[in-house]
Formats: sequence, C-alpha cells, structure tokens
Amino acid sequence: MTATVAAVRTARPGRRTFRRGLRFLVGHRRAVLALAAWSLVESVQTFLTGYCLARALDDGFLADRTAPGLGWLAVAAAAALTVGPVQRGVFAQLAALVEPLRDVLVRRAVSGALERAVADPGRVDLTAVSRLTQQTELVRDGFAGLVLTARSFVFHLAGALAGLLALAPVLLLPVLPPLLVGLALFTAALRPTARAQRAFLDAGEALADRAGAAAAGLRDVTACGAAPVVGERAGAEIDTAERASRTLARWAAVRALTLGAAGQLPVVTLLIMAPWLLRHGVTAGALAGAFTFLVQSLLPALHTLMTALATAGARLLVVLERFDRATEAGPPPTKVASSPLPPAAGPRPLLPLAGHGRPPAVRAAGVSLRYGAAAPPVLDGLDLVVEEGEHLAVVGPSGVGKSTLTGVLSGLRTPDRGAVWLDGVPVAGRGAGELAPLRVLIPQEAYVFTGTVAENLRLLDPAASADRLARVADLLGAGPLLDALGGPDAVCDPAALSQGQRQLLALCRAYLSPAPLALLDEATCHLDPAAEALAETAFAARPGTLIVVAHRLSSARRADRVLVLDGARSALGTHDELLRDSAAYREMTGCWAADEPNAPHDNTTVGT
Repeated sequence: MTATVAAVRTARPGRRTFRRGLRFLVGHRRAVLALAAWSLVESVQTFLTGYCLARALDDGFLADRTAPGLGWLAVAAAAALTVGPVQRGVFAQLAALVEPLRDVLVRRAVSGALERAVADPGRVDLTAVSRLTQQTELVRDGFAGLVLTARSFVFHLAGALAGLLALAPVLLLPVLPPLLVGLALFTAALRPTARAQRAFLDAGEALADRAGAAAAGLRDVTACGAAPVVGERAGAEIDTAERASRTLARWAAVRALTLGAAGQLPVVTLLIMAPWLLRHGVTAGALAGAFTFLVQSLLPALHTLMTALATAGARLLVVLERFDRATEAGPPPTKVASSPLPPAAGPRPLLPLAGHGRPPAVRAAGVSLRYGAAAPPVLDGLDLVVEEGEHLAVVGPSGVGKSTLTGVLSGLRTPDRGAVWLDGVPVAGRGAGELAPLRVLIPQEAYVFTGTVAENLRLLDPAASADRLARVADLLGAGPLLDALGGPDAVCDPAALSQGQRQLLALCRAYLSPAPLALLDEATCHLDPAAEALAETAFAARPGTLIVVAHRLSSARRADRVLVLDGARSALGTHDELLRDSAAYREMTGCWAADEPNAPHDNTTVGT
C-alpha cells in the first residue's frame, strides 16, 4: 500500500508538469506553427535527398543517361543548400518559444519567493537564487534541446516515409515494423528510466547534503565522539547513491538495446530483404534511396531523439517537478535547531585536587618532539614541573613550540621522547575520554557548535545549573554577550559570532569543566586587554592549576611563573627573575636593562 501511494505521488508531478507543458505550447501556438513551417521545408529537403538519388540511378546512370542523372543530383544539391536558411529560421522561431518559457519560470520563482517572504519574514529563501539562475537555465536549455531533436525526428520521419512511399510502398515492409517495435520498447522504458534518473539525482543531492553537513560540523563530530554515527549515516547515503547509480546504469543498457533495435534493425532487415524486393519490382535506385533515407536522415535523427529523451528529458522532468514543488508549496517548515551532541551520560566526577604530599599537577620529563625526521626539534629534552594551584605563563616567538607544548601536556600530541604526568597519572596511551577529567584545553581558534548557548556552555559539565551558568558568565564578563544572544536558551550560530565572542563562550565552558588543569593556548588573543585581564584573573582564582600561552606582557606579569620558550635560550622563573636573568625575556618585553623592570606597560606584546 505504501509503495502504491509513493508511486502515485511520484507520477502525479510528472503528469502535472506534462499538462502545463501542453498548455504552454497551446498558448504559444503561433511560434509552434512557424517552427513547424520551417521544419516542413527541412522535411522536403529530406525527401528530395533520397528520392533524387533514386531517380538519378534509375532514370540516369543505370539507364546510360548521364544528363538526367546529373540533373537529379543537381536538384538534391540545391535542396541541400537550403539547410542554412532553414536552420536560421528554425532557431529564430525556437527563440520565440523558449524565451517566453524562461520568463514564465522567472516570474514563478520571484512570486514564490515573495509569497514565502510575506508568510515567514524571518526566513530567507536562499534556494530562490538557484531557481532564478541555475534551474531556470537548465529548463531553458533542456527544453530547447528537446524541441530541436523532437522536431528534427518528426519531420525527418515524415520526409523519409513520404520518400519510401513515392519510390515503392513495399519498402515500408522491412523498415516500418522494426522501427515501430524499437520505438515501442523505448517508450516503455522511458518512464522507469526517468524514475531512475530522479532517484539518482535525489541520492546524489542527499549524499552531498550529508557530506556538507558532516564537513561543516567536523569539529562537533570529533568533540562529541559521534564519528561512528556520522560515518554510519554517510555510509547509508553512499549505499543508496550506489544502488541508484547501478539502477540508472541498467536502464541505460536497456536504452542502448532499444536504440539498437530502432536504429539498426531497419537497415539489417532492408539488407536481408533486398533480394526479395528486387525480385518483386523494386529497382536498384529505389533500394539505394531507401538506404539513404535510413542512414542519412531517419536513423541519426532517431538516435539523437532517443538519447536526448533518456538523459536531458529525464533531467528536465525532474528539475521541472522540483521547480513546481518549490514555487507552489507554502512557507518552508520552521526547523528546530538542535545540538549535534549525543545525550549526556551525566556529569564527570570532580577529581580531588593535589594537596600536601600529592604529585604535582603537571610533570614533563625529557620531552622532545620534532615534525619530520629531518626537521629541527620543536621541544628538545624539556623538563617541567607545575605544582597544583600554580599559574604558569608560556611565552616565546611565533613557531617556537608554545602550542605544541600545550598539545603534549594535554595528550593531544605524543612526544618522540619523554613522558608527561597529570596529577600523577601518565598521559601516554590514554584516550580523550580518560584525559577529559584531568585537563581542559582551549585553543586559539575557539570551538562553538550550532545549538543553544546553554548546550555550548554545558559541553564539559552537562549537569551545570542555570544559576551556575549565569554566575560563571558574569565572572568572566560574558553576561552582556549572553543577553545579546537572547539568553542561555537562544540558538547560537557560530558563523554569526566574532572571534572574541566565540572565545568568551569557550572560556565559560572551560571554567565550568570539573578538570583541575586548564590550558589556555592564546585563548584570549581576540579579547581586549580589560576583558582578557578579567578572564585570566577569574581562571587564576578557579580551584586548580592554570597554564596560559601568553601574548601580552600583562598575562605574563599576572602569572606565578613564566616559561620562556626560545630554543636554546629557554628559561623558567618569575617575571622579575626573568627580567634579571633572561636576555630573551627582556628582548620580548622590550626591557633592555636589568634595572628597568617597570618600563614595559601592560599592553606590550610578548612574542610575535
């Protein structure tokens, strides 16, 4: 029952489109009649080509009469010279038929878009642009091609059949039955071919949509561990597209068989029956004229028509059906934005922070890493201990390895040598799920996904209450941003947010995380100095340990200690100690003398 209803629904748009096409042709019958008149001249040219050849042989060359033979060939040549003017007239009338169709489609597209805009002012119908440009031109070009091929076949067929009748009516016997059989088989295969073409296009578009959505939300997919689900759904779309492609290929093979039946059987049958036809009064010239009709005119036109109907015709029908649905339907249904995240499994347990007698929050021993066997090491034998509750700033020139260090400490990168421990737990060999309760990392490119503001903030602590969300937002200076977005339940569009706004949301999310170690990899670089100071001060007061990749002197001065990464000149100490002992740090802060520790101001850039 369901399949029957689906088939009826599929067929109805095609019939409606066909009826509309007929009404359009009737409404422009003057252009249709003019096109037919020019095509009739082409039909006469087809008739004369085969008929004059037959007469030139029978009444001229085969009868040893050269002059009449040449005369008949001259008539055929004169008829051939009319091709140019006829084609010019055909294309002129074709334009008078095709251009109004484009105007009708443009008016319908604009009217449909305006009706949607009035019905739903808050939604922009971006597909209207496609209908005005791509789809309209596809219909225009497809319709023009079908009109040309159909007209050519009809009038070539008329000229050829008239020529066969004029030469010898018995010639229709070997030509007409196989031609009709091939056309009948082709017509029977046309509808399932169109359905296969429609299914193929639908499957391709569905796969493209699925791939586009997956690519746009790749970070969401990775963050949520949804890769298996997304891969399974994409695999289903790929399987559907493959089945549709195979079905279309099978019907293409059927089309080739019907084309062979209609296009080759008449010639084969005429060859087989040639002796019998000659014995029953058909002349050699008439037989040669029949072959001319078939090979020169009828069969090429038939081949072009069948190919166009099976490919461009099916595609044109699908585009018109979609155009009808898009311009006739009401306003698009309102989509309910939802988060791509899987249901939360519950809050992560807050690990006890290290106290007296506990291991350090971070320990790195002999860490080395290089990008490529021949590349110089980015980190070379680094030893580092960060105590629980400490605030460490990491500074250095661009490309020296600051982000690489945070990646190694967070477990996102595996060092070539050495080891890292977080709160006494070795990082090596542990997956993201095991490391998530131990640390939270915010990169420079803040991650915000499509969903509500609250869903973004609760990513690392699904159990956080609405009051806690509000308190953390106020603490980090993100309260005005949440109000501007419409509150925690408002839908968040990452593309509509500035880089600084995305960083504020990511900072609030990280602050809510129960992980005791927070790593900020230039996570405040798009905030102004005041907003950055507020955020870093809040994180410094947060229970746990803070490591900040700093890009301003103010960040370094707020830290308990500063790690200077500068190749062989790397150093670790307090701000004042490094000003005294590290030339690299003095160079980065703009302080050239050890006795001028207060010379730089808080907006001085540390590193480039």
